[in-house]
Amino acid sequence: MKIAVGQFAPTADTAENLRTMRRLAEQAAAGAAQLVVFPEEAMFSERLIGEDFEELVLRGWSGFVQQLSFLAAETGLAVIAGGYEGSADGRPYNTLVAVDAHGAILGTYRKLHLYDAFSHRESDRIRPGDKGVTAVRIGELTVGMITCYDLRFPEICRAVVDAGADLLTVPAAWFAGEHKVDHWQALLKARAIENTVWVAAADTCSEHTVGRSAVLDPLGVVVAEAGEDETVLSADVTRERIAEVRETVPVLANRRFGPGELLPADEG
Repeated sequence: MKIAVGQFAPTADTAENLRTMRRLAEQAAAGAAQLVVFPEEAMFSERLIGEDFEELVLRGWSGFVQQLSFLAAETGLAVIAGGYEGSADGRPYNTLVAVDAHGAILGTYRKLHLYDAFSHRESDRIRPGDKGVTAVRIGELTVGMITCYDLRFPEICRAVVDAGADLLTVPAAWFAGEHKVDHWQALLKARAIENTVWVAAADTCSEHTVGRSAVLDPLGVVVAEAGEDETVLSADVTRERIAEVRETVPVLANRRFGPGELLPADEG
């Protein structure tokens, strides 16, 4: 199955962002892709929104999801993209939504690990997810979703793979800074290699993020990679490649403990 990754720089204007996504989705569809993955914050960039952030989320989330459904149905592509969803305590969720090629919602994922690191505190304005991991069926693939900072937590990626994911999608707004490109690239490779799955990472390319979206195969080989500008990447993602790699490197079959299990401690 051919997939695409749409890298762009979200603004504070949801309508403008949707126009950009439509243009990139049309490019992806022209290249025969069946799925396009957009970044975290595709709805709008939180850092560009002031004190009316929560109000804009409450007014905008359902409309954003509806427009994604229209975009998917009109381009014939399944779509994964990130935005902000209202919650009971006022702080919105950082949420990914997956929509099929007919515009039907397949599932959502609320970001579990908030970016309280590198002198940033996402939890000041965002509520952590409360629904666990998400994997949905798109074409011949089971597709898992994590968001940005989740990438630093191997256990969530393994949980998504244990849920059946062939492809791990990583919408992100990966902040720039010392060593941050190295971390991004190393972690994408690690998550692909240790889980023997495909990885498709869609980053924003704003002035404060690194860009460098990528698609990696189950051996960690980069098969498509962006620079720092708006672009569309595409790659053929197959379950056959997963089977081939797992025959050679059967790390999942060779595990000594499964989900929720631990080896007993030595008593000596």
